[in-house]
Amino acid sequence: MKLRTRLFLEAFGIATVSLLMATVASIQLGTAAGLLMALGGALVLASVTSAGISRRVSTIAEAAKRYASGDLSSPNLRDQGNDEIGTVARVLDASMQELGLRVGELSRNRRLTDAILSSMTEGVLVVDVRGRVQMANTAVCEMLQIVKSPLNHHYAEIIRHPEVTKQITESLEEGGASRLEITLNTVPPKVCMASANPFVSQEEPGVVLVLHDVTDYRRNEQIRQDFVANVSHELRTPLTAIRGSVDTLLDDKTGEDRRFLEIIGRHTARMEHLVRDLLRLARLDAGQEALNLFPCSTTSLFAAVEAELEPLFEGKTQEIIGRVEPSAETLLADLPKLHDALKNLVENAVYYAPSDGSIELNAAVNHDEIVLTVGDRGPGIPEGDLSRVFERFYRVERSRARNPGGTGLGLAIVKHLVGLHGGTVGAVNRTGGGSMFIIRLPRIPVTEIDTDDTAQAPSSFPS
Repeated sequence: MKLRTRLFLEAFGIATVSLLMATVASIQLGTAAGLLMALGGALVLASVTSAGISRRVSTIAEAAKRYASGDLSSPNLRDQGNDEIGTVARVLDASMQELGLRVGELSRNRRLTDAILSSMTEGVLVVDVRGRVQMANTAVCEMLQIVKSPLNHHYAEIIRHPEVTKQITESLEEGGASRLEITLNTVPPKVCMASANPFVSQEEPGVVLVLHDVTDYRRNEQIRQDFVANVSHELRTPLTAIRGSVDTLLDDKTGEDRRFLEIIGRHTARMEHLVRDLLRLARLDAGQEALNLFPCSTTSLFAAVEAELEPLFEGKTQEIIGRVEPSAETLLADLPKLHDALKNLVENAVYYAPSDGSIELNAAVNHDEIVLTVGDRGPGIPEGDLSRVFERFYRVERSRARNPGGTGLGLAIVKHLVGLHGGTVGAVNRTGGGSMFIIRLPRIPVTEIDTDDTAQAPSSFPS
């Protein structure tokens, strides 16, 4: 009985184990099948997803390549979804559209600039901080005889005019603007005013060179100067003959005849004065009056001017008051020329100052300048005329009746004579009435001057 029970239990265990193993095998098979199905689904899903992403990335990549090649037209990147890739696409699209607008604007501005430069008669050359030519119009290439394109070449390689290259170099190194007149070796030769001006673009400095052709102006100016000089020279001989004849006839005439001869003599003298001034200006324009600098006494200079103009004070109670600071007692100048300049200014003041007034002559030192002033208490000069009184033949309207004997050239001569000394002359109105003319001369140190060598102004100078 026990044996039979044991056999039964063993048979039942074996059957149970077999059933369990079969169940496990079925489960394993189902699990494997499920895994395979899941893997296949994942692969299909990954393939579909990656294809979409790849397509979107490829679209963005193609757009980037077009942008890189310079094609900034929009490839419509806005419909790329709302995820991170879509955000990147939209930002890239917006950036490129903005860049396209800016590039288009720059292109239009560049075309406009090129059109303006090509239509200009002035030559324009733009050089960057490294000396490379960034812009050059047709006019500058013709003026400087540049055959090949100058762009991105160093200016020293293409410009054969040493004064122009020196001017650009100084502007690049020192940063200052400069102007000079040059003559170009063209056929025919051209006279140009060259202006070099530094600039800063995007924090990078450079220089703009502008060449303005003034050939016709200089030619006309030379013709005018020659005409004035020749006519003035030809007028001197007949005027001298007329003056001599009038002086001879005056000795034997009285009454009405003498009055008419005196009128002729007076106007002949005025014509001689005009011709003399015209010839003086012609010589100054032509650079024919050399500057001879010597130490001279300012006090003696003032005294000589007063002595020469003494006849003008007849019938008046005017006086000249001279003041000379000790530091301005000795100056280095061309004495006859400075004398003529001061004489013209004082003569002008005598005409317009009140008959019982005074003319003030002052000399002082201001830093590195010697300042000479001539002041009066006359009617003054209208503000609008102050900048023009040194022009030739320019007259302040209300002064016509006060100075009928003037030629209108005296102040122009003063400006030239002072300019020869490297100085300047100007006019201002004085507080309380009247005008003042101010001569500023560079103060040249005079060392170890012997009083015997200091030039003393004589009572008069020949015209």
